[in-house]
Amino acid sequence: MRVGIIALLQESNTFIAQRTQIGHFQSDLLATGGEIRKRFAGAHHEVSGFLSGLDDAGIEAVPIFAARAVPYGVIAADAWQFLMSMLRAALDQAGPLDGVLVAPHGATVSEPEPDADGFWLAELRHRLGPNIPIIGTLDPHANLSPRMVHATDALIAYRTNPHIDQWESGRKAASLMARTLRGEVRPTQAAAFPPVVINIECQETAVSPCRHLYAAADAQLQRAGVLSNSILLGFAYADVLEMGSAMLAVTDNNQRFAQQLADELAAQLWRQRNDFVGRPNSVAAAIEQAKGLDGPVCLLDTGDNIGGGSPGDGTWIAQELHRRQIDRALVCLCDAATVAQCETHRAGEKVRLRVGGGSGPLQGQPLAADFSLVDLRDGRFEESAARHGGCSQFDQGRTAILRTDAGLTLLVGSQRVPPFSLGQITSCGLDPSQFQILVAKGVVAPMAAYRPVCRHFIRVTTPGVTTTDLSQVQYQQRRRPLFPFETDFEWNASNQLAATFP
Repeated sequence: MRVGIIALLQESNTFIAQRTQIGHFQSDLLATGGEIRKRFAGAHHEVSGFLSGLDDAGIEAVPIFAARAVPYGVIAADAWQFLMSMLRAALDQAGPLDGVLVAPHGATVSEPEPDADGFWLAELRHRLGPNIPIIGTLDPHANLSPRMVHATDALIAYRTNPHIDQWESGRKAASLMARTLRGEVRPTQAAAFPPVVINIECQETAVSPCRHLYAAADAQLQRAGVLSNSILLGFAYADVLEMGSAMLAVTDNNQRFAQQLADELAAQLWRQRNDFVGRPNSVAAAIEQAKGLDGPVCLLDTGDNIGGGSPGDGTWIAQELHRRQIDRALVCLCDAATVAQCETHRAGEKVRLRVGGGSGPLQGQPLAADFSLVDLRDGRFEESAARHGGCSQFDQGRTAILRTDAGLTLLVGSQRVPPFSLGQITSCGLDPSQFQILVAKGVVAPMAAYRPVCRHFIRVTTPGVTTTDLSQVQYQQRRRPLFPFETDFEWNASNQLAATFP
């Protein structure tokens, strides 16, 4: 038997004016055929799990197409057409297939197709026909659409945030594909779409309130005939009709039971909805709190969340640390112009610089100060452990390490890299355990990498295109009503599709 593998992963932030271009994919991942197996060898990614699972089942894996770009703006129309043309050509070359394993992100938006994942999955279904199984994975930040559900036989979301179970999720999908092809089961899925936005501050799966929701999902898995279930936490920074949470259940050939399971989880979320509203925390309050704790303390810069598409040059926290003359603090920023300026100096020299804040007023003003140029590095590093995103190799470009006389250290890269590995710091000759405060640009995702050294995590509400203060986000396309934007309405699962997707 031959099973194809297709991956198209990008989290698209529609509040970023710039577009994701084909070059963003080329600089991360854009591959076909055998190159895919090479790129995912040894990684903790779901595609690596697909390959491992199919190999163990004695099924020939047929890598077809894989594309991934660091979260950013909507995919430009020409880039989208390029990706679709490349995917179609790769399918033409793949030969006969008995099934296809897919890895959509679930929150991908392109200029011509706002429900980008629904579009390419539906096209794949049309091409394969109704009898070839399509089974895959989803990022739990997916904004699930009915079209994604109808186009596939089963979708399985990672169960952790930070996402450290991507490889295992890929293995689950491959195992379900093998059982399906052997005729042991017939996956049948259904979804529920509770009108609730789960603030990203509340999306850490191991703690309350998420923990209770996942406990209910785990209990469902013990019931006869249940093959899988998933909680889609949603991605609030995509202004599309599907934005928000969803529940997904997969049974062995029982559509009504699958719908019942999804509805049960949706009803629990609706009952808990007030627990999933964010709680703002100012920069000043967070720094004051961090000063009094045993370090290192990680301040999570939520408004400049690179993993949510943000530019990574926000200075709100760096400015306050500098103003207070707090020593043993480290902030990572992306600022290619500053790095280029540092290239004209030698290590040890004093340099007057204006760092960060170049992407607009939401990112804060550039931090103007006298710095010592500590070092310049190539910015490449590797990660061997399971970390959010499942990546093993990173490149933040040429990187400058700068330090003020008061002891604030800036690690300034020339390419955006989410803080998913401490290798970002250690590869530059810095020991993260020696700092009292480490600033990571993210909300939940950096915790997997930073937990080995940080004793405390504090989320900081900053402005930006990923602000967790959702009252500041101007939506035009989202479904209505949607909690917590609207509160004066009741909801139940029986009329959910009519209410949310007219």
